[in-house]
Amino acid sequence: MQYGSIEAGGTKFVLAVGDESLHVLVKEQIPTTTPEETLRRCTAFFKAHPVAALGIGSFGPIDIVPQSPTYGQILATPKPGWQGTNMVAYFEKALLVPVALTTDVNASAFGEYQAGAGKNDDSLVYFTIGTGIGGGAIQNGAFIGGSGHAEMGHAFALPRADDDFAGSCPFHGNHCFEGLAAGPSIQARTGVPGQELPRTAPVFDLISYYVAQMLFDAYVNLRPSKLVVGGSVLSAAELPKVSAYFEQFNHGYIAAPALADLIVLSQMPNNSSATVGDFALAKRALDVG
Repeated sequence: MQYGSIEAGGTKFVLAVGDESLHVLVKEQIPTTTPEETLRRCTAFFKAHPVAALGIGSFGPIDIVPQSPTYGQILATPKPGWQGTNMVAYFEKALLVPVALTTDVNASAFGEYQAGAGKNDDSLVYFTIGTGIGGGAIQNGAFIGGSGHAEMGHAFALPRADDDFAGSCPFHGNHCFEGLAAGPSIQARTGVPGQELPRTAPVFDLISYYVAQMLFDAYVNLRPSKLVVGGSVLSAAELPKVSAYFEQFNHGYIAAPALADLIVLSQMPNNSSATVGDFALAKRALDVG
């Protein structure tokens, strides 16, 4: 049995086919253009490489509530032409297979849960920190969320006393984690892209502070077995600072496990968390169907 994956991003779609062990058999990347052209090229790929079911992790916002009348649709996205596009309905008709849809970050969380940093745990919260910040939570194989998908990157954040940065979020300024710690905030603060700065640059201490605040909030709210961080902003060099700030926020209140075991980076090779998560969701959709 083979399963399909679509990582639907704002600039590119990554298409893949995997086997029963969730290993990638074939992979292709296409640019995100118009919905018509992009979805047509996806269909051609899966016609050439047939699958029994398809998992999609998509940019958003999207409606992932099956009982909703707009289930499967991309909602008020700034991506021109994509609002109202229903990928679930499109691919069910085009490929005649079950289709599972979730957010891109949920797909990554599920991949880590199935085969990565959380494969031996019953729960995890996964954050991706890059151009934006997103988070997904899993408990006993189920995503946590009811009326819609989580927006953990836009949870309320408290700026550090010595940080006068106005924030890069157009909605929340310096009062959400995305506005304070996502990739664009580094360049806005320093005038230099984060990947060109040494890890000893002071800005990474601020990033570590806000990531620790975000992880601590997730931990006290959900008490997961693992807190997993992916994306390009945080590296292993910052983990000791993140743990130190996490302990500072906790102030001895919760008896947390060893932070080196609790707070970890993504362990999936070749940035494959979302692909593997999509395969697993497709496999589950077929089993349920």
